[in-house]
Amino acid sequence: MSTVIQQAFTSMTSNAKIADLKRDTVTLSPSSSLTTDHGVLVSDTDNWLRASDGNTIGPALLEDQIAREKIHRFDHERIPERVVHARGAGAHGYFRAFENSPASKYTYAPVLTDSSRTTPVFVRFSTVQGSRGSADTVRDVRGFAVKMYTDEGNWDIVGNNIPVFFIQDAIKFPDIIHAVKPEPHNEVPQGQSAHNSFWDFVGLQPETAHMTCWVMSDRAIPRSYRMMQGFGVNTYTLINSSGERFFVKFHWQPELGVHSLVWDEALKIAGQDPDFHRKDLEEAINNGAPPKWTLAIQIIAEKDEHNFEFDILDATKVWPIELVPLQEIGEMVLNKTVDEYFSETEQVAFCTSHVVPGIGFSDDPLLQGRNFSYFDTQITRLGINWEQLPINRPVCPVLNFQRDGQHQSRINACPVNYWPNRKGIAPPVPVEKAGYQDLPQKVAGIKQRVRSPKFQEHFNQAQTFVNSLSLHERAHLVSAFSFELSHCDDPVVYKTYTQLLNNIDFDLTKEVASNVGGLMPDTPARPNHGKKAAGLSQLDFTPKQPTIKSRRIAILVADGFNSSDVTVMKTVLKAGGAVPFIIAPRRGKISTSSGGEGVFADHHFEGQRSTMYDALYIPGGNELFGKTLRQNGRVVHWIAEAFAHCKAIAGIGEGSKTIAFSISRYVAEVSFSSGDSSTIVTSYGVTTAGSYSLKSAATDALNIASGGDKGFISNFAFEISKHRCYERELDGLTSKVAY
Repeated sequence: MSTVIQQAFTSMTSNAKIADLKRDTVTLSPSSSLTTDHGVLVSDTDNWLRASDGNTIGPALLEDQIAREKIHRFDHERIPERVVHARGAGAHGYFRAFENSPASKYTYAPVLTDSSRTTPVFVRFSTVQGSRGSADTVRDVRGFAVKMYTDEGNWDIVGNNIPVFFIQDAIKFPDIIHAVKPEPHNEVPQGQSAHNSFWDFVGLQPETAHMTCWVMSDRAIPRSYRMMQGFGVNTYTLINSSGERFFVKFHWQPELGVHSLVWDEALKIAGQDPDFHRKDLEEAINNGAPPKWTLAIQIIAEKDEHNFEFDILDATKVWPIELVPLQEIGEMVLNKTVDEYFSETEQVAFCTSHVVPGIGFSDDPLLQGRNFSYFDTQITRLGINWEQLPINRPVCPVLNFQRDGQHQSRINACPVNYWPNRKGIAPPVPVEKAGYQDLPQKVAGIKQRVRSPKFQEHFNQAQTFVNSLSLHERAHLVSAFSFELSHCDDPVVYKTYTQLLNNIDFDLTKEVASNVGGLMPDTPARPNHGKKAAGLSQLDFTPKQPTIKSRRIAILVADGFNSSDVTVMKTVLKAGGAVPFIIAPRRGKISTSSGGEGVFADHHFEGQRSTMYDALYIPGGNELFGKTLRQNGRVVHWIAEAFAHCKAIAGIGEGSKTIAFSISRYVAEVSFSSGDSSTIVTSYGVTTAGSYSLKSAATDALNIASGGDKGFISNFAFEISKHRCYERELDGLTSKVAY
């Protein structure tokens, strides 16, 4: 990166938190010299000091402080990993409230109401079950934790990409996590829930039914962190300037829509590129496509708390948006990658109890326990002074009389460390001067271990979720349940769960039971109410304008390709924000059909797979070019696999013939272009043409749209913008392909 570009990039991404981190950032260069931790210049870091006559090696000497320090520091580099959410990736950015945001009716928190503010944020995405070394694309809940460095203190929204949770009461948290984690006798499996312990627990704990349906849906295998929603999960409260209290839920809505991998693809990427999601996040930011989310809130007035058939404090329930509409109040943008993973992404720590004036808690029993647990676990992992770590410290002044403890780094130049004190130092701040307000609330009850009657219903919303899925999403749900339960080898487990599943949907249960050998029901355990709701299917979040921004496009070439077919395609795709890659028989220069210098291939066919790309394009070329591709089994597999994963595919001339050759051997339903005609044919997400006309090239520069008059690349881009062509799957085409 040139100095000018770097300065421009730094200017765009700088904020109060980035500036704060600069205090602890050490920039290294070739002119930097190697020293010990106590500052002494090191003359030799390759050889331990030893007693040697020069001809024999001789014993190492313990007096070598430089060597001992180097080894000791290495031995203590690791810290305890998170019990859950150990595998993660993070990025910096900012949040800005919208002008005329409705939030001011419900809260006086400036971070949500002052549109002139730009609040620094750090976001950490994660999986839940697996260890730090597990794969990114496993079936799992994704953590979506946001730390806002506001002028009033740090505010953490510690959520997931699924709006509900498995349990209602925090006392069950150790049980659900023990159950989903690898089994204790053999530490298997890693990074997945497909085992006896998990399904035994959820089969015996009906309150998990709703969340389990979400985790078996496509939501648990996101295409990208950038293409998933985030939810605060718990019910919080907002307080306005009139002293009125409102219940609130927080939603992050992605600019790019909500999209997922297909299961076969997720399994393969876990082995082919275990870091797929973290690399995807970094690639998007570095390529000028910063991820964006709109923050929306759902609001229930305190007086309306009990006006619903469900308890609004139950974390296993959503608030249907038909009953409690979403109100958009701001936007978050992630525009800077981390400088060092450990110091930022690994050491960042979130607490649900970290709120700012104008935001408060509810009696949500899961939230109450999280408020205790999160603070406690950070102490275990990072020490009592974890909030002094650079990534965790606020950008506003911090002053109190908490003292000492391991790793205390703050020097308090003050003769008193208590309140009240004779000097009047650091007095509490009244509410009217921006001190935190705990709104008075009348509380009365009998001390007992009990849940209210509305907390006893567990299946209505699970039924609504299943009913609201599209046809392909429902098919994926059946497959996911079947895959997971097939990995349970105790008949009691999979038979018990199919019994519980029959409370949700009779037909779903029969399909799953048939696949896994579960108990086949004769009648529903309870009738399906047949209700559907908006905001549950991923299709409800299609972007308003078709976009190919940040989509990875593989362009397959070989010697003899048509240079203009590649040049025009790359130019138009880049203009739309997509990221094209050249894939060829070898990394290096690939010659054109005219014998010109050609292009430099980014990867070779065996070095990558179709799973790592959103779409596939093969240009035209001479006969040798086409023959080279069609005789390469890996190329044929690239095309067949991309087709089976429902991805957009396009080809011109010899490229079109190669695609037809690779797909027609399995399915006859797909139509292709014929001969050298420039007529554009799009069939089941496959766009082909015999040649590429100048008229088409001119049209392609204009829009992303479908139709033969819209241009070849415009048609291809439109298919990419749809994410996948699931009609292939629904019509049975993908099941015919060997991939």
